Amino acid sequence: MNVLVVDDDFMVAKLHSRYVSATEGFRVVGVAHSGADALRAAERLRPDLILLDVYLPDMDGISVLRELRAAEERDGDGRPSADVLFITAARDAGTVRSALRAGALHYLIKPFNQAALQEQLRHVASLRTRLDQLEEARQEDVDRIFGTRPPGSRELPKGLAAHTAELVDRILREHAGDLSASECAEAGSLSRVSARRYLEYFVETGRVKVTLRYGGTGRPERRYRLVG
Repeated sequence: MNVLVVDDDFMVAKLHSRYVSATEGFRVVGVAHSGADALRAAERLRPDLILLDVYLPDMDGISVLRELRAAEERDGDGRPSADVLFITAARDAGTVRSALRAGALHYLIKPFNQAALQEQLRHVASLRTRLDQLEEARQEDVDRIFGTRPPGSRELPKGLAAHTAELVDRILREHAGDLSASECAEAGSLSRVSARRYLEYFVETGRVKVTLRYGGTGRPERRYRLVG
């Protein structure tokens, strides 16, 4: 996936570019340090993804995103539009809200480490893959892509409670990386059996993927991670 990095700080842009280049399947095709440069680079390079800062010397990043979307509508050439991931120190809720309304895919607050950015990059790649594979979306497909429907909003199997499903979902979102049923149980003050039931339900519904960790004797440990 081709990435355009936009940040007014040359060293920060270089650091983010290094993070991107270290992620399998991603390569940096351009770097811009102002809004005007970003718009020109996006038109010339046609990146799949733009890492966009809010604070730029000539215009804010949200205005850049709006200009990008307006240009895409004017062109109407049918080419896929670039996804935009904001990477910024702007923390106020109004800016976050404006970014989402302008069409940002996600919003990553500085400072962050390489793992945090790479996780977001893999999330973008996963979303694109799912969309490319869809011809006609079912509601569950849409729920997985947007990831916004609370677990309790769909009918749960008998014996599972909405509030506990929401608790397990929150633990998964707040936990960096994968976790075991025992770790989930400890974090939520649940029994291990109960935590595993909810985790396995999330696996069945496609919200969570499971991997096996081998080590020592006995059965491998099941590790759970949110999809996307």
